[in-house]
Amino acid sequence: MSRTIRPDAVLVQAVIAGALSFAHLHDLAAAAGQDGWKAWAYPISVDLLMVAAWRRLRADGPSLLAWCWFLVALVASLGANIATAGFLDLAAPPALLRLGVAGWPALAFLGGTLLAHSPSPAGDRVPVPPAPAAPTPAPAPEPNPAPVPEPVPAADDTPALPAADAPPAVPVPAALVAHARKVAADHHTRTGTPIDTDTLRARLGVPPHLADAIAAQLT
Repeated sequence: MSRTIRPDAVLVQAVIAGALSFAHLHDLAAAAGQDGWKAWAYPISVDLLMVAAWRRLRADGPSLLAWCWFLVALVASLGANIATAGFLDLAAPPALLRLGVAGWPALAFLGGTLLAHSPSPAGDRVPVPPAPAAPTPAPAPEPNPAPVPEPVPAADDTPALPAADAPPAVPVPAALVAHARKVAADHHTRTGTPIDTDTLRARLGVPPHLADAIAAQLT
């Protein structure tokens, strides 16, 4: 079955805009003294940093770190587009432009490293197993309709009465308890006070009943 390829206006526009921006960044880097393959590497570095910051925003939501590096890459791209439009003499670029182009690799490496290895806002969360279902209470024994001659039955014949329903024990994985200890130690180091149950539940992202069980094991 043959598939018809249709041109997408948005995709075509994106390719054209990307190619123009790529060429402007290359021309600016070449004018600043970066010749050969180095001039071609600059636009790739700027575009990759912008894409990495945008993917971090899409995956983790609003983030000051991701927005900061997205704006840095956007300013670098826009600056190159404006600079090559005749506002600067590329035959004799200013020293500040040479300084910025020369320092860009270190700046881009720092941004990419922070975006790749900084913890996300949900980094303290640990998958929590679902709470166990409450056991079904045993049915009460039916009363014997026949009269009993002796009011006190023998010890072996005493019917067992159902125990009062006790709250089911909440199992806590050992990995979750170990992680909670690290969170509690970090909180005590930063604030000087032991962590309370509400703060522990917010940091771990667990239900209240599981947070109480974890806090009981930390004491």
